[in-house]
Amino acid sequence: MNDILTRIPQFVANHLLLVAAFIVIILALIALEVSRQFRGYRELTPGALVQMINRGEPLVIDLSAIADFEKGHITGSKHVAPSQFDPENKDLAKARDLQVVTVCKNGMESGKAARRLVKAGFTHVATLAGGLDAWRRADLPLAKGKK
Repeated sequence: MNDILTRIPQFVANHLLLVAAFIVIILALIALEVSRQFRGYRELTPGALVQMINRGEPLVIDLSAIADFEKGHITGSKHVAPSQFDPENKDLAKARDLQVVTVCKNGMESGKAARRLVKAGFTHVATLAGGLDAWRRADLPLAKGKK
């Protein structure tokens, strides 16, 4: 063990760029985890969302394009076009204390919507990690049509 500890300074001196890259990666990972803890919403796996739906808890908001929504969406989800999404809407404001889950095609738009909901004062916000693509990969059922 002592031999290894005495060789570390020599390794660092000989591989400065490699050690610097390692430190940057570690700091980036720490920053990513800290930001996840303080963003105000959580990401759900498809399985976790199924459990919530089975308990009747969440209001699922689908932010997909209307054509994509009609091709397939989570049963019971409500469609809202991203351009029409407004956390201050009087109907949505009624759900301020309920569990709200945002969903989109791949998880990008739903993350933005989740941040807006948290900023508007919603207390229980989540998003489906990977969006409907992850839902399909998990081989979970989708409803078709407008409802």
